[in-house]
Amino acid sequence: MKYSLIALRNTRHALGSVRYDKIADAFLSGGVFLDEVLVLPYDGASELAAALTRLSYECDGVFLTCDGVLLSYLKDAVSVFCEGRFSGDFITETEKCLFAVLPASDAGADLVCGEVIPLIDKRRRKRYDRMVIRTVAAPSELLRTTVASAENISGGKLSYNLSEKFGDGRLEIIYDSETPKMLADEVLRVAATQLNDFMYAMEDIPLARRLYDVLKLRRLRLATAESFTGGGVGRALVEISGASAFFYEGLNTYDNQSKIDRLGVSPYTIKSHGAVSDEVAYEMAAGLIAQGNCDVAVATTGIAGPKSDGSDKPVGLCFIAVGTKEKVRVYRYQLEGDREKITETAINLALFLTYKEIK
Repeated sequence: MKYSLIALRNTRHALGSVRYDKIADAFLSGGVFLDEVLVLPYDGASELAAALTRLSYECDGVFLTCDGVLLSYLKDAVSVFCEGRFSGDFITETEKCLFAVLPASDAGADLVCGEVIPLIDKRRRKRYDRMVIRTVAAPSELLRTTVASAENISGGKLSYNLSEKFGDGRLEIIYDSETPKMLADEVLRVAATQLNDFMYAMEDIPLARRLYDVLKLRRLRLATAESFTGGGVGRALVEISGASAFFYEGLNTYDNQSKIDRLGVSPYTIKSHGAVSDEVAYEMAAGLIAQGNCDVAVATTGIAGPKSDGSDKPVGLCFIAVGTKEKVRVYRYQLEGDREKITETAINLALFLTYKEIK
């Protein structure tokens, strides 16, 4: 079986406005591997017609994606080509080929999982399942080694998809209905064992939600004191319905005086070690715990860039402290990337380290 994707760009720029990654990931999660991806201009009618002619002959499924404003144009082009009406809003098919026109968004990915994949399974008479492992800060080499071990065990009978965003990783293991369940379970066991130090879930669940579940189970109250992450850790948690049951407060102690006034950080500590230091991160978390209103405290301090803080410390240096009434641990990281990447990665690290501390 062969499948292809045509992405229509809504600009004359060669790669501008083309976002088909969510669509492609949705197909992959259903065991549909895209053999060819074409990016065509929105005003290239002849190019689109030529691509449809060739791919409909070569493929069992041709899928098209674009911005919402171009959907009607794409649907008209496909309808004329295959002389068929759409089933619902976006699917039509011939005896040989299935066509789907999808918005390049989360809605398009949902349509793939909810409607397109079941149709493909029906046509190929085979159903695909998946298992997911979620990690944070897993080294690239370890991920590659893990996949290699899994492939060796499965003998090519399973497929794997690795993705990562701001340190939050996702390993997807895909297998069809003919794969022995014992083999799939063994692959999952080996992968989970190798990734254990960086793993937070053996299911497809967001990191903040996983931490929420543990806090709720343990009946713990959490507070945050953030400097360079600007409230991002707290924001990730309060986006979850029911967060009020465990989230006590979030302080954005960006200025040094705020750290002193609100958290009891010693002026001497800041003067001696700098605001971005192991010692200040420790005192920020300890200050929250000392107030007696929370069971778990998370503190962040760092340099997100693009410039340093006037010291000799590099951009990307950060310290994350996680404290309980028994102890406070501080973790040092040297992160790479632009301001957004450094900040968002630190937020994920803070959530993960908190989960590891209390799980």
